[in-house]
Amino acid sequence: MTSVLSVSSEVFPLIKTGGLADVAGALPLALGRIGIDVRTLIPAYPSVLAGLGGGQVVAEMPELFGGPARILQVEVAGLDLLLLDAAHLYDRPGGPYIGINGYDHPDNWARFAALSKAAALVGLGLIPGYRPDIVHAHDWQAALAPVYLEREPDRPRTVVTIHNLAFQGAFPHAIFAELGLPDEAWGVDGVEYYGSVGFLKGGLRSADAVTTVSPNYAAEITTAAGGMGLDGLLRGRADRLTGIVNGIDVETWDPATDPHVAATFTRGDVFRRTINKRALEAEFAIEEDDTPILAVVSRLTWQKGLDLLAESCDDIVAAGCRLVICGSGDRMLEGAFLGAAARHSGRMGVRIGYDEILSHRIQAGADALLVPSRFEPCGLTQLYALRYGCLPVVSRVGGLADTVIDANFAAQAAGVATGVIFSPVSREGLMDGIGRLVRLYEDPSLWRDLQLTAMSSDVSWTSSARRYADLYKSLLPEPLA
Repeated sequence: MTSVLSVSSEVFPLIKTGGLADVAGALPLALGRIGIDVRTLIPAYPSVLAGLGGGQVVAEMPELFGGPARILQVEVAGLDLLLLDAAHLYDRPGGPYIGINGYDHPDNWARFAALSKAAALVGLGLIPGYRPDIVHAHDWQAALAPVYLEREPDRPRTVVTIHNLAFQGAFPHAIFAELGLPDEAWGVDGVEYYGSVGFLKGGLRSADAVTTVSPNYAAEITTAAGGMGLDGLLRGRADRLTGIVNGIDVETWDPATDPHVAATFTRGDVFRRTINKRALEAEFAIEEDDTPILAVVSRLTWQKGLDLLAESCDDIVAAGCRLVICGSGDRMLEGAFLGAAARHSGRMGVRIGYDEILSHRIQAGADALLVPSRFEPCGLTQLYALRYGCLPVVSRVGGLADTVIDANFAAQAAGVATGVIFSPVSREGLMDGIGRLVRLYEDPSLWRDLQLTAMSSDVSWTSSARRYADLYKSLLPEPLA
């Protein structure tokens, strides 16, 4: 059985700031169902330890970036977890990356270099009786693991997954001496990145394989427009770069059993969505009628194209739509949406903040989900929307274009359309997409067909987990006959 150590800075259901946690929580479960043994290493943040109440100590490290550390083992929600317990690095108020003052923890370089170093040590046999075949590092926070392992004899194979190339983990050159890497790791073939230490850059250079979270995004990041300064490196590693689209946990996100919604439903009784629509109207204090409810569940950022939406709120309401928004992020965007909601009382509702349970109710009750991202490696929210018959309206970028089938004439005729894809990513493009959606909504028979097709989409991890399993197998030596 292939053994994999997955390394992530967050994992659902213990700690989550975004989609990385969902992937780190769901992919190991899917791999386990096809015979891949996965253990997941994460930092033991205070909230994680408080939720677990302890664990079995399986390894001790007398010194790790300024203090002692140990590794705890615990099983949670079917996940076999290893927790890096290093109080000097993680026992502090705030989130995984940002302190209570709203700024990055100043020693984030050490906190996540330690995660990578611990992953490398576990990969080399730190835990008695456990030596993984593969170390799979997620995003920049774990990306130094392949760098630490690169020069080790008899090492595990390494994989780095890019969840969002915009976040690279670049730190001043002065920290290089503190990382415990050999001198030759500094340079263009190592972690050096325009004079800084590039965690993700080093991992992409050192890993045996690189993946990202959709085929279209894999192509985009090899271009100057989408490569965020790393396109040359990624073009040079094109033979090691694979795009594997994300899935979702279809048990957690199941409209037939969801405990958070007003009424559960299936494809066979999709008319029961109306109960959820009425409940959503009440929750957001918007008028009850039969016009479409458009929804946003997202970080409120430029990347997500939500400045374009903020500029379009008046036009959306004028087009006969209602709008509900749940998210947080850029303070100016938060203010713009709150102001628009005040102008359009009864037609628009806004909830500032992250609310996992509310997001379930929005997907179950809204008619359509807006995702106008300027770039989107994969996106999960549109996958949840498909599962719940909430038709996605998405920009033609990254994984959005890989997971939504545009309701053009040919796709409607073939019975495969699942949403609306618009381009360019502009205010005009967004309003054109919304206009197309409204015309589809005005044909109840066609709309119902689109909902049923969307709900039939395979958004599970099943096929993608098999692709990861095949990738792992390709990195390992053939077994002796």
